[in-house]
Amino acid sequence: MSEDLNEIEPDEEIEAGFEDKPKRIMLVTDAWEPQVNGVVRTLTRTTEECRAMGHEVEVIHPGLGYKTWPLPTYPEIQLALGARKDIEERFKAFEPEAIHISTEGTLGMAARAVCLKWKLPFTTSYHTKFPEYVHARFPFIPLSAGYAFMRWFHNAGGRLMVATPSMRDDLAARGFKNITPWARGVDTVLFNPDKRGIDGGVYQELEGPIWVYVGRVSVEKNIEAFLDCELPGTKVVIGPGPQLDQLRKEYPDIQFLGPRYGDELARYFADADVFVFPSLTDTFGLVILESMACGTPVAAFPAPGPKDLIPGTGAGAVSEDLQEACLEALKMKRERCREYAEGFSWKACAEEFVKNLKPQPKPEGRRFWRRLRRLGRREQKPPF
Repeated sequence: MSEDLNEIEPDEEIEAGFEDKPKRIMLVTDAWEPQVNGVVRTLTRTTEECRAMGHEVEVIHPGLGYKTWPLPTYPEIQLALGARKDIEERFKAFEPEAIHISTEGTLGMAARAVCLKWKLPFTTSYHTKFPEYVHARFPFIPLSAGYAFMRWFHNAGGRLMVATPSMRDDLAARGFKNITPWARGVDTVLFNPDKRGIDGGVYQELEGPIWVYVGRVSVEKNIEAFLDCELPGTKVVIGPGPQLDQLRKEYPDIQFLGPRYGDELARYFADADVFVFPSLTDTFGLVILESMACGTPVAAFPAPGPKDLIPGTGAGAVSEDLQEACLEALKMKRERCREYAEGFSWKACAEEFVKNLKPQPKPEGRRFWRRLRRLGRREQKPPF
């Protein structure tokens, strides 16, 4: 009797103690270096920490030689085309014990299809409010359509990892299932108050107080809400993006400094008086923790991410009136901001990620990959 991959049934139970053992983890993501954003930082740091803990991690990403196409309105993201067959081969070669699909792009879609075809358990994560992101660019596409797609994509997985309680509650109310927390971390060595005031500071030619936005300059970030605030001192925007030239023309009094990275970026955080985060579409906002780690308080709207991280901490302020939040944040003590950020580590983030995975129990996993190898050998044999 011939063997078929579709006859292999997944096991719903996690093997006892699995989270404590080194394992082969396959991460599939459309967001990876050289992209620079919070999603990529989260995935690269999580991968580094997992490897440091003894796990073997292989990453399938657009830079593996696939033919790619730039994502409309976000060309930094390259969508891999025709990757499914290669993903199947990489799965066979690596024989992962756990699979995590981090994004809903072309690689994520292909990996999801392979997992469903072979009945492999997998997990997903929710990094961006994709329906709002699309609707902001293409208003004729209703939010309901975006959420229908996201439910279809994520509900097929064993677990959906989200960064904050408010994001969990929002998605649960929209019909998403099997939601579990996955917190974030921050590099407290790179982002450090000691970077403040070096050689007179990076803003020494500007009138204070300094209000800074750091991130992509694009419509979904809602930057105009910050730029329209009536605040003393100087507003600064740091980052690249498709809206940069337009906003430079519309707001000639604002300092648009372009992108900054690494240690230089940390100095721009540390020398600011308040970091302003006007986004309504992010699910966490890693830059919030990076600013706090530098001792700089944060002002934001009470959106998912900020409303989970900021209220009651003494490290920032949230309000439906962003200008009010900015002025309130200016009163915060910088020492308290740093103290709060030190509670977030990438090691704890990676540990929670591993705990959330949905692996195949080892005996069944071994049988599956043995059977798959046999099928592969049969396909390679000549018919006579």
